[in-house]
Amino acid sequence: MATLVDVVNVLEDLYPLNLAESWDNPGLIVGNPTDKVNKIVCLSDPTLEAVEESCKMGANLIVSHHPLFFRSVHEVSGFSVRGKIVQTLIENHCGLWVGHTNADAAFRGVADAAANAFGLKDLHPLVPASNNDLSLGLGRVGVLEQKITLKEFAIRVFNALPTTNLGVQVCGDINAMVSKIAVLPGSGDSLFDEVRACGADVYVTSDLRHHPATDAYEQAIYESQLTHSNIIKPMLINTPHSAIESLWFKYAVQDVHDSIYKNFGESLDVSWIGRAFDPWNYVIN
Repeated sequence: MATLVDVVNVLEDLYPLNLAESWDNPGLIVGNPTDKVNKIVCLSDPTLEAVEESCKMGANLIVSHHPLFFRSVHEVSGFSVRGKIVQTLIENHCGLWVGHTNADAAFRGVADAAANAFGLKDLHPLVPASNNDLSLGLGRVGVLEQKITLKEFAIRVFNALPTTNLGVQVCGDINAMVSKIAVLPGSGDSLFDEVRACGADVYVTSDLRHHPATDAYEQAIYESQLTHSNIIKPMLINTPHSAIESLWFKYAVQDVHDSIYKNFGESLDVSWIGRAFDPWNYVIN
């Protein structure tokens, strides 16, 4: 039976840690490298509820997209929820491996999965990785097979996402025809300059704050006026953060299973808790 270190090596071959952003710390967070692994559960957020559910399912390893620790911590006692999560993992002999920005940038990672789910072709990174491999990096830019309206594309995005209470928000002329799309799963309002530079008609991302989004769209309107054009771009689609990133597991479940079988001749049970873990549970419209 494969050990935890065996599975970690497979994961880090699929989603190399050197693709992670400098501030990020993905990889094995909790776990005994010599423990045996026969069941892996994938999920977007290692909340206490999700970890307890995974352990009840018999998981020996959780593969999470979001980190348990975004910032340095100085205790994992029973007084903090993260301490309880670590305790739960250890008591159940369950490891936790995080694929965060390294999985964002990887081949068949978070960005590829979202772009393909939305029907984009001819993909390339929005921000290429620093390792000079132009097929890897943050976000993806691609084109639709044929032009459709912004409204039609927004509906396509909505239908591709795991069910949430949040829906999607759209900024732009819903009747405008669109073809070139930039996608950045996760928080993306720091990359408006890169999106403008790539010439995308639409930018699909998450966590768009009021001021950056307003400034970006106002700039798009102003630039169209300067050039006497009726084309305003990029238009914006704001998605629930956890939902768009969860699309990765439509690839990861199969890729992890197949890679472990290829390397060790073992068919491990790899599953996905497919619901989104955004914290909002009630929306008033």
